[in-house]
Amino acid sequence: MPLRLIPDNTNYPFMKWAKIRTPISLALIVLSFVLFFTVGLNVGIDFKGGTVIEVQSSEPVADIASIREKVGGLDFGDVQIQGIGQPNQVLIRVATQPGGEEAQQEVVRKVRATLGETYEYRRVEVVGPRVSGELAWTGTIAVIMTMIGIMAYIWFRFEWQFSIGAIATLIHDSILTVGFFAATQIDFNLTSIAAILTIIGYSLNDTVVIFDRIREILRRYKQMPVSDIIDLATNQTLARTIMTSVTILLALGSLWFFGGPVVRSFTAAMIWGIFVATASSIFIGGPILIYFNLRPTAVAPPAEKQPAEA
Repeated sequence: MPLRLIPDNTNYPFMKWAKIRTPISLALIVLSFVLFFTVGLNVGIDFKGGTVIEVQSSEPVADIASIREKVGGLDFGDVQIQGIGQPNQVLIRVATQPGGEEAQQEVVRKVRATLGETYEYRRVEVVGPRVSGELAWTGTIAVIMTMIGIMAYIWFRFEWQFSIGAIATLIHDSILTVGFFAATQIDFNLTSIAAILTIIGYSLNDTVVIFDRIREILRRYKQMPVSDIIDLATNQTLARTIMTSVTILLALGSLWFFGGPVVRSFTAAMIWGIFVATASSIFIGGPILIYFNLRPTAVAPPAEKQPAEA
């Protein structure tokens, strides 16, 4: 017997519920902006600079847990330790220390003294704030260009109302995710940018599935009110939407509990983003279509099949 989290043939009035859900979304967006400009993001080493030390253990496999315990006990603040390349290679990143160049050199000396002679130091670099600022700007440009590309694709693939609805949904999800980082003060680094882009991709996929069903029903029932069509399409795709979200959350839950601190910020943002993206694909895109006066006559009929050549 197949597993069903949502029964077939549901008939939930999503567009009526959206009248309550939309003000909540607007309030969360305002709160996200307030938190961003007052509390700010807890930017990680990627964006505020620091010291990068690449070491190689004399053992076949490096003891990352031991390195994390030893270096973490040096009171450097933000420290990131992860395996790279071979099993015996480790990358240590320490946040910029107050005190100028001498303080950064002291970081290297303390790490060397703590780890001892069992490690070969393959690379030592100090990443300044200018390079980190370029990374932040590049990440922002990546998100903006992704939005523009998605808008162009949806506009070409569907009608312009669908394009506005999809972009509104993605902007909503991105802003709330940034607000989540500001509220929780979880490290915001390059993996956080990757999380936002991943959430955008998931939200787009979910939204396009619903939009495609809306367009299909619009062609079939031209006299049905648009709000009823959106409700029907959302109910028909609801089981797929919920099952997909639950499946992804199960995988993210495993990453959260067993993935370690290296991927924790990415996982936390993704868990939040899945909830936000699932809700927005149901409650944000549809009202946008109604607001911009989508009509059945605006939906192009499907292309007729060309006769096969003899």
